[in-house]
Amino acid sequence: MTNDPSMTKVRRWMTPSPLTIDDSASIVEAIHRLKEKNIRRLPVMHGGKLVGVVTEKMLKDFTPSKATSLDTWEVHYLLARTPITAAMNPKPHKVRPDDQIADVAKLMEDRKLNGVLVVDEKDDLVGILTTSNCLEALIGFANAFGK
Repeated sequence: MTNDPSMTKVRRWMTPSPLTIDDSASIVEAIHRLKEKNIRRLPVMHGGKLVGVVTEKMLKDFTPSKATSLDTWEVHYLLARTPITAAMNPKPHKVRPDDQIADVAKLMEDRKLNGVLVVDEKDDLVGILTTSNCLEALIGFANAFGK
């Protein structure tokens, strides 16, 4: 591992081909997909192209507080008709597969990001890099150099 130059690249540690959601989906659909797959972020696609990202936190911030006068059914009705584009970030942080993992981890720390999208030279989504992926890299490096 210590002599393998690919070990320091994002492509080695990213999650390839992440789950996505179409921009025509509703907020309820996104909430269900996040819970069902036990993930925290979904790249938003339009015609196979990346147009944004939505996170669990964005969706929680978008839903009404528990102090609302709306009942559960009314909230569900509204969220089922609200497009994901209303809650998504249309300008997510993007990195390349051959970027250095240390540089991307520093970017994530500096910007307080929990994940970034990985795109190729055509801006096509190829992966996602999360703080969990960065921790996996740290463990890998510590094990390699600690021996």
